[in-house]
Amino acid sequence: MISRSRTDGEIRIEFIGDNQICGQLSCVKKTQQGIVDIYAASTQNSAGGAPYLNVLDYAFMFPGRASQYHFLYHPDSMKILRDPLEKRHGLKFLFSHCELRGIQLGLKWEDQPTVTKLETLFGTKNRVTGTQLGRIAMQLLNLNPVPVAWEETLDGLKQGLIDGAETWASAVAYANMSPVVSQCVDLKFFCGTEHTSMSSKVFDALEPHLQDAVMESSYLAQVHVQAANEAALVKTVGFSDPQMPNTLFAENNVRVAFLPDDQVKMAEEMCSPEFQPEPWEQWRERLNGWAGGIDTYTEIHKIAREVPADMLPENVEPRRWWKS
Repeated sequence: MISRSRTDGEIRIEFIGDNQICGQLSCVKKTQQGIVDIYAASTQNSAGGAPYLNVLDYAFMFPGRASQYHFLYHPDSMKILRDPLEKRHGLKFLFSHCELRGIQLGLKWEDQPTVTKLETLFGTKNRVTGTQLGRIAMQLLNLNPVPVAWEETLDGLKQGLIDGAETWASAVAYANMSPVVSQCVDLKFFCGTEHTSMSSKVFDALEPHLQDAVMESSYLAQVHVQAANEAALVKTVGFSDPQMPNTLFAENNVRVAFLPDDQVKMAEEMCSPEFQPEPWEQWRERLNGWAGGIDTYTEIHKIAREVPADMLPENVEPRRWWKS
């Protein structure tokens, strides 16, 4: 992420992968404890250790991936997302990939017709990640969120102990879930954001020119992720209809269920704060307080609609968000 050439070797990054030092649920805490300086994990899994990250998880706040990227590049993401996260949890949000979560149905659904109606999912039992707001959406959609340890999730999907898991398409691919997933239902009901954050103490201890290098590297990483993931979704994952041959989904017979617009709208009316405000009030008030009184849902919802709902994500204009 931070090139040695950009800092003349003053910053060197040691990458520790394969869950050797921490995992999706624990990396945030290891960073806050000073064991590691930078981590990558989903904001949803990290919300257990940094609850303000729930601010991204209001249901149907983002119409599409383009609106997610537009928000992350937006100067107002500083006061709405980044500054409160840094102040409350000691984390500097650097960059993220952007997808929207759906329900990944396990092998008990492989002989069932491809899902086209929301009601088909009602009453199913689905693994949920660490996001508290995501659970609210799932409960309102009658998706029975159950916390299942990651090491038990793949077997649960294979054996039919759970119907599905809420996550996003490329997560199915990189987490080797494809062999135990039969349908990828594109519900788009809240964020799937695999982000990278840094200890704010470590960042603040850097000299100004090195802080500039970190931010510029973060910006360039964000631009790269935006383009690369959009290509990978179609050419590597197989998140399209029809699918390209030799993609992970095609090789593992994972069907993509793109729900009709009226079904997505039905889901939105069932669970979003715009249509069902009461279940969200407690968390919304809490997040607004942590943000210094900003109406977080309304502000992000508004920014997310500054770009057309059908805009291609790769066409979102990159901006250096910290330079307003």
